[in-house]
Amino acid sequence: MTSVIESTRVIREPVGAGLTRVWELNEVLWEGDTAFQHVVIGRTEQGVSLFCDNDRQSTELSQVTYHEALLVPGLLLADQVKRVLVVGSSEGVVCQMSVAFGAEVVDHVDIDAECVKVCAEQLPYGYTPAELAAAERHEGPVRVHYTDGWQYLLDAAADENLRYDIVLVDLPDEREEEAQHNRLYGEEFLGMCKAVLAPGGVVITQAGCQTMWRNTTLVRSWQRFNDTFGTVVYYGSDEHEWAYLFGRADEVDNPVEKMVDRLKTSSYVPESIDADALRGNSVPPYLVRKSYR
Repeated sequence: MTSVIESTRVIREPVGAGLTRVWELNEVLWEGDTAFQHVVIGRTEQGVSLFCDNDRQSTELSQVTYHEALLVPGLLLADQVKRVLVVGSSEGVVCQMSVAFGAEVVDHVDIDAECVKVCAEQLPYGYTPAELAAAERHEGPVRVHYTDGWQYLLDAAADENLRYDIVLVDLPDEREEEAQHNRLYGEEFLGMCKAVLAPGGVVITQAGCQTMWRNTTLVRSWQRFNDTFGTVVYYGSDEHEWAYLFGRADEVDNPVEKMVDRLKTSSYVPESIDADALRGNSVPPYLVRKSYR
């Protein structure tokens, strides 16, 4: 692990076949190889930004919009939110949002301890170093576990007393090529997540991009969710480029209106989601809907 002040000035992020997005970094705050990925944190025109293996993960400008779209619809869809499991999401923002919503226990599982620690040290959002240290000691509602998400789910399923109202999986996009995290997108892993749900609980995943030239992951995730869950809700951010899926084991009538009603009494007031957003952003793109009949 190395800290670098001046090296990378441009990051080329792949966004589709034959397409890249160029990020100009005004300053590199940290760069290094962890045991699992190459991490860069630097200043861009969107503020301090996190890149893993050249993929932008979050930026100071848009991280609230991203994390609220990822988490809030699921919080509103669940019958209750007392226990939350987060797999990935190194910055820790969704863990903090879950506590603000009223969660009593948030288990944060991330295989890459170095990345989590660097995020706490360098990012102006998410965990502070002191907050992360407390979570590592399991002091307070957030408890950090540096372990493989697959193994954690296997162990949790074997413990009948360990069930979650929210299981959230926030990882880099599924790769066409072989990648360690691809297995955490498949139907077997979704079934493992479903197995640890409390009654009325919700599984959440970052499901990819809505655009037709980059929607392969979203189409796959849509098909897998509909094969696995009795109720599936889509949320495509209207101010970001990402889409998210929410699944309940049981069948719920008019789930979006249930979410709208819960929003009225939510202790966490979103900055980027209201009732109109919940209704308007819950219709999947045509090509995604057409993929599953």
